[in-house]
Amino acid sequence: MHNFSSRNTNLANANRLNPEAKVYINDLETENETESDMDLETENETEINTEALKETKPVRALTIAEEIDALTDPSFMTSLARGLAVVKAFSDQRRAMTIAQISHKTGIPRAAVRRCLYTLKQLGYADSEANNFFLKPKILTLGYSYLSSTPLTISAQPCLNQVSRSLNESCSLAVMDEGEVLYISRSATSRVMSVALNAGSRLPAYCTALGRVMLAAMTESQLNDYFSECELRAYTERTLVSEEKLRVLLRDVGQTGYAIVEEELEIGLQSIAVPVRGASGAVVAALNIATQTTRVTRHQLEHAFLPTLLNAASELSVLLP
Repeated sequence: MHNFSSRNTNLANANRLNPEAKVYINDLETENETESDMDLETENETEINTEALKETKPVRALTIAEEIDALTDPSFMTSLARGLAVVKAFSDQRRAMTIAQISHKTGIPRAAVRRCLYTLKQLGYADSEANNFFLKPKILTLGYSYLSSTPLTISAQPCLNQVSRSLNESCSLAVMDEGEVLYISRSATSRVMSVALNAGSRLPAYCTALGRVMLAAMTESQLNDYFSECELRAYTERTLVSEEKLRVLLRDVGQTGYAIVEEELEIGLQSIAVPVRGASGAVVAALNIATQTTRVTRHQLEHAFLPTLLNAASELSVLLP
């Protein structure tokens, strides 16, 4: 800036002596203004690009511990929530886990995980060998309180067994819980998935027949909430992960009254599901048959399996309040 100022002053003085220098001065001022405008535009573009990067930066999902800590209600028991999170950290893939593994999976500090496991062990819900902890059968009593007090689960098992025997395929009953399919009763003839499914198992709703018949019964507002919180992940190359296409498909499911999903959750697996309605007509659960694509055709699902499922769903509906 100092050099430009000196040069302009010298040229202005020269202009008084030589009028022809005025043209050069005007050109120089125009050049200086252009350079300043370009610098300003560059700064603005840099700011815009920086803001754009901030806006497109992916949001990291909260850990279980962060979700717990975010609840500031004075009546909320953080210690109980952490204990339940530790219990839920175990799965059929990880039946035995170390304190460090549970801490990493949940985000809960190791010291807190250690106290939770110690308490569960003292109460008979967990045990350990060396540094590995695992749940004991007594943990089932926590879920049995729900299963034994719910009319649907009490009445469902004989019905599921009958469907399973007549079709010689696995039959399941599930409800929607926190945006996921939660199995509450099951009659299995053979294992059709790579992962074992039992009462308490969870699966994503958007790519399962059970989930789609329950999603199809949701209001527009409920669906908006579901999609805003759900991560649409492809489990196979056939998994439908477009929200727009899923919404169209769910409208079709609502009209036909059943859903068929082929190899979207696992290659070689297909299922058909129907809704189970309560006395008010609202969908409270879903009933399905899961089988292998090499054994049963889609035509068989719709013409042999569907009538049996619809009859079973009607029987269960009569027993519901």
